[in-house]
Amino acid sequence: MKGLYSRLVGAYAILIGMLLTGLGIVLGQFFPLFYKNLENPTFNQYMLYLIIILFIAFILSMIISMRLLLNYAKPVDDITSVVTKISKGQTVDWANHPYLHFYEDELSIAVKEISETMEKMSTKRIVEKDRLKTLIESMGSGLLMFGRGGTVSLVNGMFRKTFGFEDKEVIGRTVYSIGLPTEIEKLIEEVFMTEQGQETRFSIEIEGKSATYSVYGAPVIGNHGNWLGIVVVIHDITELIRLEEIRKDFVANVSHELRTPVTSIKGFAETLLSGAMEDREVRKNFLEIIHKESERLHSLIDDLLILSGVERAEFKLEFTDVHVNKVIEEAIQLVSVKVKEKKMKIIFQPSSEIVVEGDAGRLIQVLVNLLSNALAYSQDGKEVKVYIEKTSEQVIIIVEDEGIGIEPSQLPRLFERFYRVDQARSRESGGTGLGLAIVKHLIEAHNGSVEVYSKPSVGTAFYVKLPIKQE
Repeated sequence: MKGLYSRLVGAYAILIGMLLTGLGIVLGQFFPLFYKNLENPTFNQYMLYLIIILFIAFILSMIISMRLLLNYAKPVDDITSVVTKISKGQTVDWANHPYLHFYEDELSIAVKEISETMEKMSTKRIVEKDRLKTLIESMGSGLLMFGRGGTVSLVNGMFRKTFGFEDKEVIGRTVYSIGLPTEIEKLIEEVFMTEQGQETRFSIEIEGKSATYSVYGAPVIGNHGNWLGIVVVIHDITELIRLEEIRKDFVANVSHELRTPVTSIKGFAETLLSGAMEDREVRKNFLEIIHKESERLHSLIDDLLILSGVERAEFKLEFTDVHVNKVIEEAIQLVSVKVKEKKMKIIFQPSSEIVVEGDAGRLIQVLVNLLSNALAYSQDGKEVKVYIEKTSEQVIIIVEDEGIGIEPSQLPRLFERFYRVDQARSRESGGTGLGLAIVKHLIEAHNGSVEVYSKPSVGTAFYVKLPIKQE
């Protein structure tokens, strides 16, 4: 499409051409009236001069007109081209623009300001759009959005990962044609029907594992109260459910473990107060039981405090150079009374001097717990062996017993709080069920690991792996 300047130049050319043509015709007709006896060659020469003069007049008139139009019509074309670019979202190179850079009139300045403002708004909109897209894609929860027509308009990466859908399988489809779990379909239907937020939970099998999700759906309302659709957020709460179960189990186990000794102490104390105090033998027997149960209660509370301290974020170890042989010997000395009671032996052959960076007191505590565990689950007269192995980067302490062993199905739960392989034997030995949980946390605090290998009726071996140097 031609611009205003081109159209006006064409119109001026036609107008000036018509005027000069008419003037030429008039002059050509009037000339013979004044010169009646004019010869034909002279008349032809006159007409030639007239045409030349009119042509020159046409050229000069066009040059003057184009010059005038250049000042008044060309700017309108330039402004029009700029506005057209702005309307299409294109950028304008103001520095190199042929007209707007040369002339600084009010119209060009106003258009320039509008263009710069719209450019800034466009850039801001693009940045916000990219930021929103990044935020949606990086969300830890699945996101599903429906437009006002009831079809899917947006899904994020977590939704695709959870349900295994691709965008082309979801975008533009209705809720019932996607293949979502029934609970989500019902929730979306309720949100559409009630126009209110709804929440539900559901469990599904993903790669052979059960996963629990919390789903929240809510209507999307515009600034003017218009209905835009609904948004559905799907959050994986499997870990939260697991932690809640652990918390419930922990509270139940603590309550049970505390109730047992307290009930015994209360019962025997009431019996003594009811008249058994007079019988010396009964009194002694009951007081021994009360003392044993109070010791058990004391051990339980101590272990709970230790475990609570280890799990706190501010828990820190006092790292020093620790002589492994010395730590093992001290731990063996601490369980020597129990060894004599069960007529057992702890076999340990000190190796060459081995030093690791660690907390000596905590490592002794780890070994005491492992040795006590080995003694508790071994029959009288058996042996417990302690070995040391060393590699270029770590030291491995092995505690091996000849006890009852552990079934393979029980090994994954061995380091849970209050978990016991043999409930009766553990309680009889005064165990709290927290020893191995404490071991695991203390070794992990040393940036190490603990592994267990066992065979029923043969024995169990614990491998404590410690780095020689802490990073």
